[in-house]
Amino acid sequence: MEERAILQRIGLISKQGYCAHAAAVRSTSGTKHGGATLKIFLSHQKADSELTARIAARLKINHGLDCYLDSIDPYVSGSVERLADHIRSEMGKCTQLLAVVSPSTANSQWVPWEIGMATEKDFPLATFSGGNALPPEFLRKWPYLRTDADLDKYAAATKSARQTFTRKRNIGINETASTHDATREFFTTLRASLGQ
Repeated sequence: MEERAILQRIGLISKQGYCAHAAAVRSTSGTKHGGATLKIFLSHQKADSELTARIAARLKINHGLDCYLDSIDPYVSGSVERLADHIRSEMGKCTQLLAVVSPSTANSQWVPWEIGMATEKDFPLATFSGGNALPPEFLRKWPYLRTDADLDKYAAATKSARQTFTRKRNIGINETASTHDATREFFTTLRASLGQ
């Protein structure tokens, strides 16, 4: 199924190709889970747009998780500086990053930059390479996904970590410490479920 059809299916664009829900792209609203908002920044090379749209659809339809996907964002254009500011702003509305990695990622200046930004923000981070492919060795520092079943495990770890964050905030632990603990739980839970 092509990218446009996938995005229409999950309601992110209309049949005419316009953003049906511009707020889903630009707003800070995401999926509420455990009292906190979840939104996944999907980092990818343009050549991987169709795969990335399928990932967004699976996370939304099967798990109720919202994603930021720049291929449907009408504001992704203009100078490099404006684009960097826009991406930084959109990432600030997200709670984690999932990088779609393929051979074409080697030609991307943005995917490594977005991974670096997510690392600085202490985001839960994982990669998806699909099939039997492994991500480059330096990206195996983080959990890596290759199948739809792995995406389901990713969604479960995401929700579990967000519940931990909410629990810690509710007992008065500050946001930075709660985020750090939730991120650590995300990595531990996901790695264990993936056997990594």
